[in-house]
Amino acid sequence: MSSALLAIGRRRTTAERRRDRERDIIRATRELFDERGTIDAQIDDIAKRVGINKALIYRHFAGKEELFALTLVDYLGELDERLQQVDGPRRTPMNRLRSLSEVFVDYCLEYPAFADCAMSLLRRTGEQLFGEITEPVMLKLGAAMASALDRISAILKAGQRAGVFDEVDTDYLANHLYTQTLGAMHMARMGLIVSRQESGTDSAPGHPVVHHADIATVRSTAITATLATAVGRKALAGTTPAKAAPKRTTNGAAKPGAAPKATSASNPTNTGRTGNTGKTSTTSTGSTGNTSSMKSTGKATARRSTSSTAGENQ
Repeated sequence: MSSALLAIGRRRTTAERRRDRERDIIRATRELFDERGTIDAQIDDIAKRVGINKALIYRHFAGKEELFALTLVDYLGELDERLQQVDGPRRTPMNRLRSLSEVFVDYCLEYPAFADCAMSLLRRTGEQLFGEITEPVMLKLGAAMASALDRISAILKAGQRAGVFDEVDTDYLANHLYTQTLGAMHMARMGLIVSRQESGTDSAPGHPVVHHADIATVRSTAITATLATAVGRKALAGTTPAKAAPKRTTNGAAKPGAAPKATSASNPTNTGRTGNTGKTSTTSTGSTGNTSSMKSTGKATARRSTSSTAGENQ
């Protein structure tokens, strides 16, 4: 075998050993994260777990932030597999989104270090991240996030086509739901709720009180918040005040932007009068009495309608 082929073989072996060591470091980092949390997992502890010198870790990774990012990639890959298992394109968009939200929330509760790791990166600006993490690692992190977020975005698009989700940018909303859920899971991680002291208790009113956060409540609220955010403004469509009916001009045409005049309630002829619109019959009290233009025969002209209105209102 020539010396050139031997050199290539050695380079490949070295590259493979490097990749194997990086995987060992990431695996050890995740193990310590799951055991102790992200704060208590130190580089020294990771090196001891792998059985290498601390300095070797910095030969593979630019710093702790980059190691955190690659560990997050490992978490996200596992999460995406779980999302894929529960998603079914034949189900309704609402049920699909609910299932993915449940998996996401439960994964955060099962692996609190995942939420901690993700939040630690979200606390940095994009400029800071690119300054602390090399481009190849950023590409891996972006690809891992995009895989999970694309699933959410696809469901949001299906919901928009079905008319059940708000018409907003689905890529933005997928990222928003991801961040929103992580924030809710951080509340579960803290396990605390702060409120004011009620009057009539031993402590002075207004004194802050710390309560225990019920995990089941945090979970259900986070899932509900995801669905509510996806529905968005559509949920408010039925609660907006109705616009005033347009004012009728003398020729029977609608005058835009003008509300109808209310007639005097003292006119007994206008009480309980029914306007026949053809298909729907409604009874009104204190109506204007302009019934000739609403008769189902539709034979009255605009001029006769005006005369009839004036005569009834006298």
